[in-house]
Amino acid sequence: MLPIETYYATLDSGELEQATDMLAENVTFVMIVPTGARSGTGRAAMLDYLTGRPPVGRQHRLLRRAQDGDVQFAQGAVTEHGDVVTGYFVAAMHLDEHGLIDRYQVSFDPDHALVPWSGAEAPSTDPTGA
Repeated sequence: MLPIETYYATLDSGELEQATDMLAENVTFVMIVPTGARSGTGRAAMLDYLTGRPPVGRQHRLLRRAQDGDVQFAQGAVTEHGDVVTGYFVAAMHLDEHGLIDRYQVSFDPDHALVPWSGAEAPSTDPTGA
C-alpha cells in the first residue's frame, strides 16, 4: 500500500492524530476547495484543519493512485453519510527522506469528476469497511 493510501485510510478511520503522525513536523499544505484555499505549515496546523471539519462520516474513495519517485498522487470521490458523493479530489504529496509527508496539495470540486465513481470499483479506504 502506498503511503498516500495509508494516509487516507487513517483519516477515514477517524484517527486524525495518527494521520498527522505521517506528516513531517514542518509539513506545508494547501487545500483548494470551492470556498477558497486553506494553507498552513506544521502538523498542529493540519490537525487543526482536520478537526475543524464537520463529523459527517467522510470517506475518500481512491479511484486512481500513482507514484513517481518521492511524489505520490491520488484521485477519487469523497463520500459522506455512506455512499453520498459530495465531490471529487486530486491530491499530491511529497515524501521526505524519512518517508514522511513534507508537502501536500489537494483540490476538491463538487461537480468535476476526472474519473467518475460508479459506487462499485473503489471501496472505502477505511479499514473497518465503513
